Amino acid sequence: MRAYRADVAFDGERRLPGGALVLVDDGVIVGVESASSPTPDGCPVTDGAALLPGLIDTHVHLCGDSSPRALDQFAELSADQLQAVITTAEEQHLQAGVTTVRDLGDDRWAVVERSRTGDDGPTVVASGPPLTVPGGHCWSMGGVATGPEGLREAVRERVDRGAGVVKIMTSGGVLTPDTDVLACQFSLGEMRAVVDEAHGHGLPVTAHAHGLAAVELAVESGVDGIEHCSCLTHTGARLPPALAERLVEAGTYVCPTVGRVPGVAPPPHVQARLAAIGSTFEDHLVHVVELVNAGITFLAGTDAGIGPSKRHGLVPMAVADLVACGAPATEALASATGLAARACGLQRRTGRLAVGLEADLLLVDGDPLIDVTALQRPRTVVSRGREVPLPRQ
Repeated sequence: MRAYRADVAFDGERRLPGGALVLVDDGVIVGVESASSPTPDGCPVTDGAALLPGLIDTHVHLCGDSSPRALDQFAELSADQLQAVITTAEEQHLQAGVTTVRDLGDDRWAVVERSRTGDDGPTVVASGPPLTVPGGHCWSMGGVATGPEGLREAVRERVDRGAGVVKIMTSGGVLTPDTDVLACQFSLGEMRAVVDEAHGHGLPVTAHAHGLAAVELAVESGVDGIEHCSCLTHTGARLPPALAERLVEAGTYVCPTVGRVPGVAPPPHVQARLAAIGSTFEDHLVHVVELVNAGITFLAGTDAGIGPSKRHGLVPMAVADLVACGAPATEALASATGLAARACGLQRRTGRLAVGLEADLLLVDGDPLIDVTALQRPRTVVSRGREVPLPRQ
């Protein structure tokens, strides 16, 4: 048995007023008591300023190495090279305190297959290649499918392979040339076929959507989550009140994919694509303020791995961006812990400081409920009961 203690504690939903002493045995949390509680005889204790569940990134690409051509080079990588990229990505997440990730687009089913066998990396929920149209956004990942029956068959393949979520590209994307970011790639009938088939097998569906029309289509189809939710039009981002109300009423999880490496610009070809649609990261943050003010349920996912400004392990930056956009610290922290676990279907495994859950823990310097940048100063990371070696500070 081992104990972890801090006078400041966030349990995945709220601050624990007496701090916390968390007891871990065989990789599982077996006790959560106040920080002043005595420890069992002979039980080693690790102390820290603040204790919270390990962080969760709800939008990553573990096959992406964060290079300028991260998602374009898959065909050039051998299977062994691809596995090495995934291993490095997982290490970067763990060292940042991220103990769970949801992978929303891999190549050759590499992440799905690896998540089934397990490793010493973070817990992984994987979608496999995202569903898209011929020549559509991320078509080269291998998820092309058309028509209601073709899409249903593609969903069943993901079920058979062990995917934990279905990802669909409702609009074009910035990283795929010749796709229209503002246009819809699927019809309402096709989207509903995906949602119906996935839900019939117990899988959630999350939709990539940049254009306003695509966001509205995703909501109408009944998806569980929306990635980016940029609501772009030819005259900039727009969040109609009726759409905001529907998102709130449906409880749709919205992952605005914020968080980036400070001072690092996207590659020139990405900047050119953004300029063509009149959008910037700063403009997107203004839109996120609207999403937060509307009361929409948001998640802290980063799109990690797609480029130099989106390296793996950036959830602390995403949480800071959400706070800067007006989110209360408790909600921003929950979006990367307890709430994120529910969105990933892992609420019975992780995301909380609660007895019976896996021991995914993070000790940081400072109080993240007062200064959210404390998340950027991890002191101890525990993944399923195993302490993660951290770089020397």
